[in-house]
Amino acid sequence: METTVTVKNGQLPESVQDILRHKASKLPRFFDRTTLIQVIADMRHDQPKVEIIVSAEQVTDFFATDSGTNVVSAFDGAMNKIEIQLKKHKEKLKGHRGPEPKIDLSPE
Repeated sequence: METTVTVKNGQLPESVQDILRHKASKLPRFFDRTTLIQVIADMRHDQPKVEIIVSAEQVTDFFATDSGTNVVSAFDGAMNKIEIQLKKHKEKLKGHRGPEPKIDLSPE
């Protein structure tokens, strides 16, 4: 799995980029078919905006965005959103089989 951090319209220290990469690398624990995680930080506005795009096998990409007072808080908000999406998708796949059939053992 590959994790990339991209900064638009500004600069971000390498130490902060490492923090974002480290936090983003924990996403596969929610959905193990994850192949690529992209973190895009937009520094143009007063409040930084962070987008997270997660690509996985055989599904459309998951996308979340958030803004905050600093890049890390915006990232944490977007992470919460993407975690919810991944958990929901995983539960949807697990529940696809449906409930167990009920067997009637009463004599007729």
